[in-house]
Amino acid sequence: MLSGLTDGISRGVEGAGAVLSETFFDTTLRLGVTGLSRAGKTVFITALVANLLNRGRMPQLKAHAQGRIEAVYLQPQPDLTLPRFDYEAHLAALTGDQPRWPASTRAISELRLSFRVRPAGLFASWRGPHTLHLDIVDYPGEWLLDLALLDLTFDQWSDATLARLDKRAEAAAFLAHARAEDGALRLDEIRAATLARTFTAYLTAARDLGRVDVTPGRFLLPGDLAGSPVLTFAPLPKPALTPRNSLWREMERRYEAYKSRVVRPFFRDHFAKIDRQIVLADVLGAVHQGPVAVEDLRRTMAEVLASFRPGRNGWLTGLFGAKRVERILFAATKADHLHHEQHPALTAITAALVAEAKSRADFSGARTEAMSLASLRATVEELATRGDETLPAVRGTLMSTGKPAVMYPGHLPADPARLLSPAREGAESWLEADYHLMTFAPARLVLKPGGGPPHIRLDRAVEFLIGDQL
Repeated sequence: MLSGLTDGISRGVEGAGAVLSETFFDTTLRLGVTGLSRAGKTVFITALVANLLNRGRMPQLKAHAQGRIEAVYLQPQPDLTLPRFDYEAHLAALTGDQPRWPASTRAISELRLSFRVRPAGLFASWRGPHTLHLDIVDYPGEWLLDLALLDLTFDQWSDATLARLDKRAEAAAFLAHARAEDGALRLDEIRAATLARTFTAYLTAARDLGRVDVTPGRFLLPGDLAGSPVLTFAPLPKPALTPRNSLWREMERRYEAYKSRVVRPFFRDHFAKIDRQIVLADVLGAVHQGPVAVEDLRRTMAEVLASFRPGRNGWLTGLFGAKRVERILFAATKADHLHHEQHPALTAITAALVAEAKSRADFSGARTEAMSLASLRATVEELATRGDETLPAVRGTLMSTGKPAVMYPGHLPADPARLLSPAREGAESWLEADYHLMTFAPARLVLKPGGGPPHIRLDRAVEFLIGDQL
């Protein structure tokens, strides 16, 4: 309690300073960026910064269209304890003679982008240009999913996890191991370590398959916690008796330590200070995998939004360190894998996936939106012929072979219920259609002066997230 009170007072003092600074001088906005499995978070941030520095491809950003943005420039980040997002190296990977997708970031990082903007409307006649500092906070999606653990006991988490894994082939080895253990027996460190190692192997396999609910996230990104007891636990069936020093009781103790020593500090030090948030998801990839993957994504999206404290930030909430996320954008990436005729259907499916959670956020005063976009366009559109049919397709360079290929992934239904209903009912495959995807490499770019990399609706995403502050 004393630690929590001290943290609250500290955040209150920080919040008071921030409010005074923003009221009389510059404005600072913290934008959280995270992505679920294979969503392209690193590419999104790189393309976002490149297109804000050179805004020739950003017509839907109103402040730019109105000619009010005088300058945008990178500055040293305010938090000297965090790694800097390596924007220059990632941009070089995307725009080189042999373009490639940059490596994923595996830890939290930050980048500050500052805007010098002339005011609009009534303020324009008496107020000069002001500065908006946009602090982009990049963190792994697995860390965001961990926030849901704060509301679960070890017993609840174990039951839910084991039930979910029952339907997954990649979890067979771990489930057999976990169910063979007797949690009532005295703790044996070698057995505990083997159990945790088998659980980590499942999580790794699930991530490689594109599963979105791989948590606890630090098992996959351990850093300096590798091998520590706080990462040496796993879900277990609860035995009839759980005596002191038993395996089950020790797993419970380590689970609670994970929440208090790993998850809560992330929430306190980083997540709780975010003003705006974008969550990227590979919705097309889930559709391609089938109904089970779509239902996993829907459930995970609901848990993600529950982790936020959505609502409006007033000056009092900022003063006392109780920030709330004001705007949340859920974005389906890889829209360039579809012809533009299918983009409305992809957006509708994404909106339906977050509909339940969205209504709760809207009620609390936050603004949420669903969108389909491509951070970096890797394809061009063309019409393909199959028999007597003409199909809206895309063409790009295959990652696997380096050769050009044309893809028609299948027809997404205009009514999202055609996908979400069988997913909720536990169907194992789509009855009426098959969906196919190819993985494309980034196209070789020739950037014109003043223009960033090609994208789809990145400017609309920026307008929703920060347009009001410009």
